[in-house]
Amino acid sequence: MLLLDAGVWVALGEPGDRHCSPAGELVRDFSIPLAALDLTFYEVANAVGTKKGRHGDARRITRLVQARCGDRVARVDTDLLDVALEIAAEHGLTAYDAAYVAAARRYGWTLVSTDIADLVSKGLAVTPGAADYP
Repeated sequence: MLLLDAGVWVALGEPGDRHCSPAGELVRDFSIPLAALDLTFYEVANAVGTKKGRHGDARRITRLVQARCGDRVARVDTDLLDVALEIAAEHGLTAYDAAYVAAARRYGWTLVSTDIADLVSKGLAVTPGAADYP
């Protein structure tokens, strides 16, 4: 199972982004099971809808997250948050990024992210282009 963070979903709507094409390939390949966190919806809505003012794109992407992940949308609960806070302190991450790492660890999923500096470079995630699913 691949857990896509919000950055991967946001990259789908950015044709100039270097992660756009590999992210699109992951999302279009229905043989690859994808998962998301519930906070992904808020992060996408904020990044695309609020910050970029592209409300229609934000709605389209969040609906795609729901359609593609189905019942594989993990809920952030207090236990996950406790682990996320430990991971955040250990790696100097935001609670948001650490929640993705905590969920990937909890469920044995591979975290896929466009966040090179905070997640990929620390070995906590792989890029969309490096994501491998057997």
